[in-house]
Amino acid sequence: MKTYNYGKQHLSLGDYLAVIKTLRSPFLTCGPKVREFEQAICNYTGAKYCVAVNSATSGLHIALLAAGIQPTDEVITSPITFLASANCARYIGATVKFADIETDTANISPLEIQKYLTEKTRALIPVHFAGQSCDMQEIKALVDGKDIVIIEDAAHAIGSDYKNTKVGSCTYSDMTVFSFHPVKTLTTCEGGAVTTNNKDLYEKLLAYRSHGMHKEGDMTQTWEYEMRELGYNYRMTDIQAALGTSQLKRLDIFKKRRREIVDYYNENLGLPHLFEKDFSNACFHLYPVLVENRKEFYEKARQNGLNLQVHYIPVHLQPYYKELGYNVGDFPKAEEYYEKTISLPLYYGLSDKDLEEIVGRVKGLI
Repeated sequence: MKTYNYGKQHLSLGDYLAVIKTLRSPFLTCGPKVREFEQAICNYTGAKYCVAVNSATSGLHIALLAAGIQPTDEVITSPITFLASANCARYIGATVKFADIETDTANISPLEIQKYLTEKTRALIPVHFAGQSCDMQEIKALVDGKDIVIIEDAAHAIGSDYKNTKVGSCTYSDMTVFSFHPVKTLTTCEGGAVTTNNKDLYEKLLAYRSHGMHKEGDMTQTWEYEMRELGYNYRMTDIQAALGTSQLKRLDIFKKRRREIVDYYNENLGLPHLFEKDFSNACFHLYPVLVENRKEFYEKARQNGLNLQVHYIPVHLQPYYKELGYNVGDFPKAEEYYEKTISLPLYYGLSDKDLEEIVGRVKGLI
């Protein structure tokens, strides 16, 4: 029996050749291929600047550092996300505030964000869950005129569109962070990137990515550099960047197939699923459905060759965050969503025959 995972990378001959060519070049670590990849992301998204990093987690961390977030500040994000969306604020010592989700999209609710805005709020991290953009224009309107930065967590959303703008263009935000983990639409093995239209933020991101080092003026022609802040080794390698540049050329093809798969599931499964808003043209990373008796469904699915996943345990229910004062019942919509959600296979390599097989197996479990 053929088995199916919830996500999987797709590598082409061109990807292999791009990596081999880089392995035979003088540069293996953060060099010309990284700069080429960063420019390709700018060209695709429309952003002015891009900084490639070794993970989206690193990208979120340096985005907050570049924004000047301090331990006395508050950062608002969604409870339905991967841990990194909240942990990045805790790395700095800032306070994490969660805002509940919209039940139809599982994205953070602008109305809920408004409840948690205080004089200490310095950053919002809306998460584009499953690949669909949050309502960024509405979120931006909440903080216009305030000293609050918006950092889009687009770990799921490379290739997605919001109101005819590319996610990552930073039209309604200060920075956007992408992930290129193998289960994502585009992969660099591990890796991520931060886009921005702000030159000052860009220069800070570059420094925080590489130990806080700066080289300016005459220093660019010598061995000299200045460490002006405490930075990190968050650099991407040229090998990863070569793979990413090659993959990016097929991003629209990946997106087209992912949307076809989502449409097929919507038409043939009959299970409750997330709703796509009119403003969205998503490059879907996940296809979550809602099922009763999820644990039983999950185990039976594994027995039937479907290695599914749950996205996500609400972050505020993790032991670490419960020790910070969060409890069951704090965000009822997120908790209700979690009780039933499970993600079905969604990746470029699925054929029409595969989809028929998956739908047949899933129907047998309902």
